[in-house]
Amino acid sequence: MRMLGVSLCLCFVEVATADGMLPETSVVILYEEQGEATINIRNTDAGPALLHSVVENVPEDVEPLLIVTPPITRVDAGETQLVRFIATLKEPLKTQRLKRVSFEGIPQARAGTGATIGITVRQNLPLILHPKGLPRHDSPWELLKWSRSGERLTVHNDSAYVVRLTPDVLLLPQKALATLPRTYILPGEVLTAQVEGSLGGLAEVEIQPATVYGYSVDHYRAPITTEGS
Repeated sequence: MRMLGVSLCLCFVEVATADGMLPETSVVILYEEQGEATINIRNTDAGPALLHSVVENVPEDVEPLLIVTPPITRVDAGETQLVRFIATLKEPLKTQRLKRVSFEGIPQARAGTGATIGITVRQNLPLILHPKGLPRHDSPWELLKWSRSGERLTVHNDSAYVVRLTPDVLLLPQKALATLPRTYILPGEVLTAQVEGSLGGLAEVEIQPATVYGYSVDHYRAPITTEGS
């Protein structure tokens, strides 16, 4: 009887699936001299939804640098909403800074009998703040410096650019794998890779970077500097 009761209750619940909010690009770039950035978000669901936009900090950089407007608004089915990101900098940027932004569509209850369960879909994108006067660089991963000390492999980003890449690193000529702790390297950071096997004879690494605009590019090979040699 208890199982039957559960089944009967479920008969009165309508599950509304949602395709969610679709951003027009896979990354947002805010240029300091412009003071703001915008992105269009389209509601691909079959019904109206509330668009909830949020700026999120990465763990390594929690300073508030911008606000989003509107933070929440209704978007009808098939319609597009312009979302603005406005810089609130207290001092000029010295390097690129990385934040993340999320766009969540919250479906509204549809007409009809019975309750409605709304299923939300969240899109999460990187947002890069670009300093005034800093030249644009289409391949900042070329500025990374890779080095080996014994069985320790590190990568140093002493540039002013955020570098995004997949965490898997191919060691050459061994064709063994190493793994970075995350998919981005901030300006001034040094990351240590987790290595499978020995680094003896290591000459190069092969990485899979992403452009500033979020597109994957061809694999890139970088030489290794051996410390103490």
